[in-house]
Amino acid sequence: MFEMTLPDPGEGLLEAEVVTWLVAVGDEVAVNDIVVEIETAKSLVELPAAVAGTVAELLVAEGDVVAVGTVIARIDDGSGLSAQEAGAVDTGSRGSGQEEPGLSADAASGSVLVGYGTPSAPATRRARKGVVAQPVPETDQVHDSYGLDETPGHRTDEPHPTNPVVDEPHEPSLPRPEAGRRGGQLATDPVGRPLAKPAVRRLARDLGLDLATVAGTGPNGTITPTDVAQAAAGEASGRRGPTRIPLRGVRRQMLQSMQASLQVPQASVWMDVDVTNTVELIEQLKGRREFAGLRISPIIVLAKAVCLAMARHPEVNSRLDLERQEIIVDSDVNLGIAAATQRGLVVPNIKRANEMNLLELAHALNDLVTKVREGRITPADAANGTFTITNVGVFGVEGGTPILNPNESAILLLGTFNRRPWVVGEGADERLEIRTVAKLTLTIDHRVLDGEQASRFLADVATILADPGLSLLF
Repeated sequence: MFEMTLPDPGEGLLEAEVVTWLVAVGDEVAVNDIVVEIETAKSLVELPAAVAGTVAELLVAEGDVVAVGTVIARIDDGSGLSAQEAGAVDTGSRGSGQEEPGLSADAASGSVLVGYGTPSAPATRRARKGVVAQPVPETDQVHDSYGLDETPGHRTDEPHPTNPVVDEPHEPSLPRPEAGRRGGQLATDPVGRPLAKPAVRRLARDLGLDLATVAGTGPNGTITPTDVAQAAAGEASGRRGPTRIPLRGVRRQMLQSMQASLQVPQASVWMDVDVTNTVELIEQLKGRREFAGLRISPIIVLAKAVCLAMARHPEVNSRLDLERQEIIVDSDVNLGIAAATQRGLVVPNIKRANEMNLLELAHALNDLVTKVREGRITPADAANGTFTITNVGVFGVEGGTPILNPNESAILLLGTFNRRPWVVGEGADERLEIRTVAKLTLTIDHRVLDGEQASRFLADVATILADPGLSLLF
C-alpha cells in the first residue's frame, strides 16, 4: 500500500491547501496521472501519482490546509502493506534475522518522492480518463501591463459622443440555464462533480456557493467565473448575509507580506517624466521583424531602463540581513512584475534580467504574462525577487505609493501615460508643447537606502525613458 504524502513545494513553504481531488476511492491510476490539485501561498500545483494502482483512501478533504509530509491518500499498488506496516514488518524481520520478501528498500521506507517511485510500468504521462483536454481560458483579471496596441495617453477633455441604439431586443439575451445541462442533467466531470475549472471551484468555495446549484454556460456546460459571480449576486440580493471570503493561499500570503512590509521604515520619491520618445520607440519596435508576434509596451523599455540604472546604483538591488547585520547586494537582477489574478496579487520575476537585451526582455515578459493568464505560475517563478515593477497605469491611475515586497529594498510604480502641456527647449527657445507624460514613484527601505541614492537611481531611469538613445551612455 503506497502512502502519498504532501511533498515540499519548495521555497520554504510549510503547508498547502487541498483544492480539488481529481480521483475518487476505487479509481485506477497510472504513474504520473494527476491525482490532486493543491494551492500553496504562491501558486496552484498538480500532484501526480508516483505508483500505479487503485485509490484506496482519500485522507484529506478539499479545503483542508495540511503540513508538508502529511499522508493525504493511499494507493493500493499490490504490495498490500502501508509504509507504517512495512516498517513494523521490517523491524520484526531484522529481529529474527530474516528479510520480508516482496518489499524493496524504497517502498518500505515511505520516502519515495512524487514522480520517483519504483514501479515497473514506464513513467509516461497519460491523459485523465474521460476528460477531453481543453485550452485554459484567459482570465480578464490579469494585470495586463504588457499590451499596448494603441499609442498610450488620452485627452481628458476629449468628447466621446454616443449614438442612439436602434436595434430591437431579441431572446435569449443571456445564456439560458439549460445551456449548462445535458439532457436535463447537470454537466459533471468523471468524478461526478459539476464541470468547472479549479480556479472556479475555489471562487465558489470562497463565496460559499454550491456549484451544484449553478448552471454552466461555458463549453460543454462548464461553469465559468461569470456564472459563479452571477449566482452569488443573485443569492446576495435579499437572501444572504455578508459574503465571507477565507484568507487562504495567495490572499493569506499577500496579507502576511503586507503586514511584514509595514514593519519596515519606508520612504518614497517621485517625478513626472516626458516619455514621448519612449512612445515613439515602442511604435518603431512594433514594426521590426525581430519583435513580430510579441506584445510591446512601455514596461519593456522601463525594465531595460531599470537594469541599466541598476548597474550604476547596485545598492538598490540589495536586501538586509538583520541576523548578521549586513546589507547583501545581489549581482543578479531578478526583476519582479506585479500581476493581479483571480486568486490575488502575485509577483513572478524574470531571473537575471540584467543580462538580457531588449528583445530577450520582450520574450521573457510575454512568456511571463502567458503563464499568469493560464494560472501556471509556480513557487519558483515568484521566488528570489530582488526588485519589483508595478504598473497602475493600465487602470488609468496617475500614480500612487507602492509598498515594498519582503526581502527587497525598492519597488518602482509606473502611472498612466497622459497627454499634457509640457515646457520644452531652453532659454529663448522655451515653448509649450503637448507631450506624453508619466509619473514614476520609487519606494525604498530607508534602513538600506537613503534619499540621495533613491533620487539618483530614479533620475537615471527617467533619463532613459525621456531619451532612450541616452542608454548608450550607461
